[in-house]
Amino acid sequence: FDSGVGGLTVLRAVRERLPRESVIYLGDTARVPYGTKSRATIERYAIEDAAFLIEKGVKMIVVACNTASAMARESLRRDFNVPFLTVLGPGARAAARTTRNKRIGVIATEATIESGAYERAIHEAYRDLNGESEVEVFSQACPLFVPLVEEGETESPIARLVAKQYLASMRERKIDTLVLGCTHYPLLKTVIGETMGEGVMLIDSAEAVAEETAQLLERAGRLDTSDEPNESQFYVTDSAARFHRIAERILSAPLEHLEAVEVWGHDKLHSN
Repeated sequence: FDSGVGGLTVLRAVRERLPRESVIYLGDTARVPYGTKSRATIERYAIEDAAFLIEKGVKMIVVACNTASAMARESLRRDFNVPFLTVLGPGARAAARTTRNKRIGVIATEATIESGAYERAIHEAYRDLNGESEVEVFSQACPLFVPLVEEGETESPIARLVAKQYLASMRERKIDTLVLGCTHYPLLKTVIGETMGEGVMLIDSAEAVAEETAQLLERAGRLDTSDEPNESQFYVTDSAARFHRIAERILSAPLEHLEAVEVWGHDKLHSN
């Protein structure tokens, strides 16, 4: 699940890595963006989203939202029994493996930046890989990026102007690796890449999340090995027509099933 269309970048990677698996996607488009909300509100939204998916009989949940990953991980794992994979860990580990000058930037929503979750995760991942945590992490909130993506403004002049404004400090800090710490941001990868220049590697955690999803399911003996055709179901809490238009462009494929639903109140019915 994600707050909107951004998590489709993760779904796309999961479908490519695990073509036999059926995937259910929930975009909480009525309440996007999550990144400007309080921790308590984000936790409540995440629990309601997860409860809705569990009602559908899922065997694991990918939290395809960095804000929910940073703010609601503990609550989700406390309240539900299914395995959860967040996007934050795979992204941090990919950044730690990639940097050469030990100067890493993170761009994300305000809530994710304020939580400090990426900074802690990158230091931990770098220490695990190299035996020491002497890596510098610079963070920048980019609150306008999510609305731009939700409106389909991914390569427009206004997107370039906003990116130039937000990323100026990252250019000054001579980072060599930039974590796209929100699943909406890879949809702005062209603009972000042009702004940062060729010397900066952009970390899109989608592929890392897909690989870790496969590993988790394999360890649990839950990989789908049947020859039955897989299917994807899509649910949104508002603006189905807009989601449909943007999603088909992101996935380069028609949506098999799209339905507008309500998720509020599911936490009361389904949490343990």
